[in-house]
Amino acid sequence: MYLRTSNGRRLEKSFNGSRLELARIYNGYTIKDLSEKVGHPRQTLSAYENGKEANPSPFIIQKISEVLGFPITFFYEKTTPVKVGSTYFRALRTTSKKYRDQQRQKMSILSSIYTFISEYIRFPVFDPLALKNISSDDPEHAADSLRQHWQLGIKPIENIIFTVEENGIPITSYETSTDAIDAFSQMIDIENRNIYLIGYSSNKTSAARIHFDIAHELGHIIMHEWSEDVEALTKDEFKERENEAHAFASAFLMPKDSFLYDIKNCHLNIPMYIQLKKKWKVSIAAMARRAYTLGVTTYDDYQNMMRLLQRRGIRKDEPLDDVLVTSKPTLLKMAIQMLLDERIFTPKEFINELAYNNNMSLNSQIIEELLGLPQNTLVDVAPTHKLSVKNKPSLGIANLKI
Repeated sequence: MYLRTSNGRRLEKSFNGSRLELARIYNGYTIKDLSEKVGHPRQTLSAYENGKEANPSPFIIQKISEVLGFPITFFYEKTTPVKVGSTYFRALRTTSKKYRDQQRQKMSILSSIYTFISEYIRFPVFDPLALKNISSDDPEHAADSLRQHWQLGIKPIENIIFTVEENGIPITSYETSTDAIDAFSQMIDIENRNIYLIGYSSNKTSAARIHFDIAHELGHIIMHEWSEDVEALTKDEFKERENEAHAFASAFLMPKDSFLYDIKNCHLNIPMYIQLKKKWKVSIAAMARRAYTLGVTTYDDYQNMMRLLQRRGIRKDEPLDDVLVTSKPTLLKMAIQMLLDERIFTPKEFINELAYNNNMSLNSQIIEELLGLPQNTLVDVAPTHKLSVKNKPSLGIANLKI
């Protein structure tokens, strides 16, 4: 059997079970969940995924497409491999594998979209060369070195999202189906060049916590090995990685000399921490921990502050959390808007070309979600078949710089 595109190109119909698995996990469904929603035996759906049954009926595929929100052609495309490294999650041990797998699939699709956009847009380049000798054994030095490399001085970072994106690490934010996920980072390989992507849950709205989450993922990027299987780490090994990233984030957001100047002669009570929070854009809990690690307070002082915050009901939702704001990611949104404004693509052409060149047929809503685009930026023009733009623009457009 065949699918035929609107320009007459005939495609051999061959169901790709791995695409069904990807779309199912992307939606956070188990086989049982999908079976109930589609009204089809889970054993049969499992056979589709595993390639043991290669010819689902058109009716079933239509139903699967509607339930999972992916175009029918998505399930018949060959999977174009994207070379990826580990995925680091905050709170890995307390977040279920189901939710971790869901975010990995989202980052996998995002990686394919980014790879495609990179053919037309020259993104800022992350330059790790000056940091190649940095060791995870000294997060303080790593943070200081990165601040120097990025010419940030020793002042508070007002907008970490803009700073990180300006230095070549795209960030995205989208809703997660659990509040247990804070942030995650992923490495992809494009033409033998390592590209890092950071994602964080838009369920989190506190600027102070977002700043720390982004800095934490930056610590993994700067200090840790991306070829290892994070899931295979022992509990102690993972805890060590997290502690190193945590220490990096503290040092990066609160440089030793300038933060010490602000706290060493202060009575570090809650009102004082609230005033410091306005300046440093980090949580009271993070500042209290930093004060302890810098030797200004004792461990008992730190523990007493945590207990006091808990008793007052402000351990999780601190003062100023609803006041301090930070900007949202803009790099990927700017790239799409640039392609549309420069008329490199219409929204429909962008979606079709992504399908044709990268074997990634997607509904506009999925792309908008992953890139943080305003609703209907690309309209709902997902192709039912893969299409080719007649006059593909020259790759010289890659010289456009954000």
